[in-house]
Amino acid sequence: MSELCDFGLIGLAVMGENLALNVESRGYKVAVFNRTTEKVDELLAGRANGKNFFGAHSIADFVKSLKTPRIVMMLVKAGPAVDDLIEQLLPHCEPGDILVDGGNTHFADTERRTTYVESKGLLFVGSGVSGGEEGALKGPSLMPGGSKPAWETIKPIFQSIAAKVGPKEDIPCCEWVGPRGSGHYVKMVHNGIEYGDMQLICEAYYLLKEVGGLSNEELYEVFSEWNRGELQSYLIEITRDIFSAKDDQPGKSGYLVDKILDVAGAKGTGKWMSQLALDLGVPSTLVTAAVYARTISAVKDARVRASKVLKGPSAGSTASFDAPVKQLVSDKKAFVEAVKQALYASKICSYAQGFVQLQEASKEYDWNLNYGDCALLWRGGCIIRAQFLDRIKSAFDEQPNLENLLLYPYFQQAIEKAQSGWRSVVAAATILGIPAPAFTTALAYYDSYRMANLPANLLQAQRDYFGAHTYKRIDMEGTFHSEWLDLRKKPS
Repeated sequence: MSELCDFGLIGLAVMGENLALNVESRGYKVAVFNRTTEKVDELLAGRANGKNFFGAHSIADFVKSLKTPRIVMMLVKAGPAVDDLIEQLLPHCEPGDILVDGGNTHFADTERRTTYVESKGLLFVGSGVSGGEEGALKGPSLMPGGSKPAWETIKPIFQSIAAKVGPKEDIPCCEWVGPRGSGHYVKMVHNGIEYGDMQLICEAYYLLKEVGGLSNEELYEVFSEWNRGELQSYLIEITRDIFSAKDDQPGKSGYLVDKILDVAGAKGTGKWMSQLALDLGVPSTLVTAAVYARTISAVKDARVRASKVLKGPSAGSTASFDAPVKQLVSDKKAFVEAVKQALYASKICSYAQGFVQLQEASKEYDWNLNYGDCALLWRGGCIIRAQFLDRIKSAFDEQPNLENLLLYPYFQQAIEKAQSGWRSVVAAATILGIPAPAFTTALAYYDSYRMANLPANLLQAQRDYFGAHTYKRIDMEGTFHSEWLDLRKKPS
C-alpha cells in the first residue's frame, strides 16, 4: 500500500459504513475491517468505489495500514464483542495508539476498559455517537471521553465530521466530555431525554386526536406551526412529516401512522438512565415514566383483553368538568394551545432532571463535566437537537453552578406562562381517562420541587415506628428515635 491511512474503522453495519464515508469525505484516507470480510469487499465495490479507502481482510493487515499513533474506531455490538475486539487488537498495536468505542456502551464498561487499555500503554476513548444513519453520514453529535491525551490526535477528525451549528454553522457538535466513561454517560442521558421527548410528543398527539378531534391533516399543520417556535426540534419536525405520510403498501390507502401497531420497542439506554438515577438518588422521574409507557405498550394482548372488561369514564364525563376545563376542551384552538404549553413545560422538567443527573454523576465519578458544552453537543446532529438547547447552554454559561434549570429566569418564566394550560390538560386527561403519564409525572415533579414542605415527615415517622430508622426534627438538632407504642393513643 503506497500510503498509510489516517483513520481506521471496524464494524460495517449501516452506522459504521456511513461514518467511514463521512470521514473519507473530509479528506482522510480510511481503513476498514469487518468480521465478515464480504462486507469490506461490498463497500469497496459499492459506495466506496473510487474513494480513498483501504479494505483489510485481517486485524493484522488493518492495523499495519494505519499511521501512528493509530486511531481505531470500533462500531460493533456493545458488550463482550468490544472486549473480544480489544484483545484481538492489542497484540498488533503500539504504545500511544488510540482505541475508540463508538457503540451504545454502558458507561461502567468504558470506565473499566479505559483503565485496562491504559495499563497496556494505549489510549482509550468511549464516544457517544448520535444522529442515526443520516447523522453518521452527514454529521453526527459526538461525545468523546476517556484518555485525555487522545483528544489532540482525534480532535481534527472528530470535529470535522461532526454536525455544525451557530450563525455561521462553524461550531462542531463535538467537544471533549471528560475522563473514562463520561462520554458514554452523557450519551446515555441524551437517550433518556430522547425517551422523554418522544413520550411527551406521543401524549400531545393522543390528546389532540382523542380529545381535540384533530385529523392527521390538522395535526400536520399544528406540528408545522410548533416547529417554527419554541418547540422547534428534530423530533417535532419528523412527527410533522409522519402525519403526512400515506400508506405505500399495494392496494392500501390512508395514512401510514394509523396502520402501525401500538407496541413500542426499546434498546435499553432509557432503562439504564432510570436505574442509575436510583443509584444516585436523583428524581429522573420522566424518563422512568417514558420507559414504563413503552413497557405497557408491549403487553398489547393483555391490554386488548382488559379493554373488554375494565371501564373508564363515560362519554358524557365532560359534564362533570369544572367550567374552565370544560370550556377548554370544547374550544379546539384553545385546547391545541394548552397542549403546546403542557408539552413545553414538561420538556423543561425533563431536561432539568437530565442535567441534575449529570451533575450528580459528575460528582460521584469525579468527571468535572461542563454542562454548557454538553448542551452544545446536543444542539445539532443528534436526535434531541432543538432550538431549546441554546437556552440551556446560555443558562450554564451564565451560571456554571446552576442547581436546577427550573431556577434559571428564562425557564422559570416559561413554566409560569405555561402552567395554567399544563394543569388544565393534565386535569382533562385524568377526567376523560386518557393516559398521559409523562405530562402528569412532569407536573408532579415540578410541584414537588417547588414545595418547601412535603409529607415525608409522616413517611419518616412510619419508618421509625416499624424499623427504628430514626428521624430529625425541625425544632431541635440531632437524630432521634421514639417509642411510638408508648406515645400512641391506646386503642379502646
